[in-house]
Amino acid sequence: MTPLRRLCAGDPGLEDVLELIRRSFAAMEGRIDPPSSMHRLTLAALQVQCRKGEIWVAGTPPAACVFLTPRPDCLYLGKLAVDEAQRGSGLARALVELAATRARALDLPVLRLQTRVELTENHAAFASMGFCKTGETAHPGFDRPTSVTMEKPLPGSPACG
Repeated sequence: MTPLRRLCAGDPGLEDVLELIRRSFAAMEGRIDPPSSMHRLTLAALQVQCRKGEIWVAGTPPAACVFLTPRPDCLYLGKLAVDEAQRGSGLARALVELAATRARALDLPVLRLQTRVELTENHAAFASMGFCKTGETAHPGFDRPTSVTMEKPLPGSPACG
């Protein structure tokens, strides 16, 4: 398995992470509304994420990445991306397992993420990793759900219902 490593704010690999996210999320264009927040993602934003949360990658250059942000009641996973050529290789699962390890170290009982309503293949992939749907949210200005919230309780936490 490809070793996982945490990036710091000065890591030159952050530029590769930005490119990986842009490539990986490009398939969403025209499928999701509103457009992905990756369009507003900058190197400076990645540096802030490294300081306020964590960015983990698999491979050099990165073939997969995930942002981890501690919240009072959960560890939030964002920008989980796997290079198209590496999909199906277990990298997303490895990053989710790492997130569970980090959540336990931070004494947080659950992993949480959001995925767009339209990306049903992502819903299925996350469900196969133990996540269940816990809600829906709407982006500002929308009167319909645009995102699905999914959670994965960690051992010792109540299961999602």
